[in-house]
Amino acid sequence: MTRTLPPGLTATAVVAASSANLGPGFDSLGLAVGLYDEIVVETTESGLHVEVDGEGAGQVPLDGSHLVVRAIERGLRESGVVATGLTVRCRNDIPHSRGLGSSAAAVVGGLAAANGLAVQGGSDAMTVEQLVQVSSEFEGHPDNAAAAVLGGAVVSWTEAAGGRPRYAAAPIRLHPDINVFAAVPQVRSSTAETRVLLPEQVSHTDARFNLSRAALLIVALTERPDLLMAATEDVLHQPQRAAAMQASAEYLAMLRRCGLAAVLSGAGPAVLALSTETELPGDVLEYGREKGFAVSRMSVGEGVKWTSGVVARP
Repeated sequence: MTRTLPPGLTATAVVAASSANLGPGFDSLGLAVGLYDEIVVETTESGLHVEVDGEGAGQVPLDGSHLVVRAIERGLRESGVVATGLTVRCRNDIPHSRGLGSSAAAVVGGLAAANGLAVQGGSDAMTVEQLVQVSSEFEGHPDNAAAAVLGGAVVSWTEAAGGRPRYAAAPIRLHPDINVFAAVPQVRSSTAETRVLLPEQVSHTDARFNLSRAALLIVALTERPDLLMAATEDVLHQPQRAAAMQASAEYLAMLRRCGLAAVLSGAGPAVLALSTETELPGDVLEYGREKGFAVSRMSVGEGVKWTSGVVARP
């Protein structure tokens, strides 16, 4: 039986950005990074009011089509409750359409906020496994969503389970010497637009190459950071997307020439570098600035947090 939530309930969720693929781990490997969006939701008597500050302000819809709103409503349905009205406030630090998982963060954050409301209405909160499943259904693959849910580095996969795919993920322990650097351009890119650049079929040789590098990447991320350069090589998606984001491709190549294990972050155009060094060389930073990138060291992101009321941002 569906229960109606009373007005006046509040919940807050804080969710991290994420980088998918990490080179060879196409649609399977992900890493949460320390940029966060905050969602505050309140039940009301009726209607829908949406506010957005920061990234996306003045650009995203402020109605029921907003991704956070859709995720909140889905989360409430999963928990067997409904709200007659909602006020949703989004404070966004994650850049949109840059390859840093902004849409996954919106979905995971919305579902987590729904958890905060549902438990006040007497329902059980969705489990971590359910959060991964439901959030992954929005995009059709679990790499960014799983990283946003679990935090840190993750391996995700998809299983056929009747008519509804099953999405799952497991955390992996990131080696403490690995530092993360993100280079974020002003230009945007759509995952849907760049995914159509990828061929439907690949050669056995290319598939074998990426399989070996993805397996090696787990070793490099957890035990052997000295293997990161070889482990982040890819032939299945980054070369194919290069023509659509020339500046990113050039900066990626430059970073790798300098011995830095750089990859396209998700579908781009942001670039991620993994290194045991605590700072990037000055010429690398200068080249990035000249190409229009904001380059900074990032902390590894934490898993999504939700609570009734207000929660402190990480």
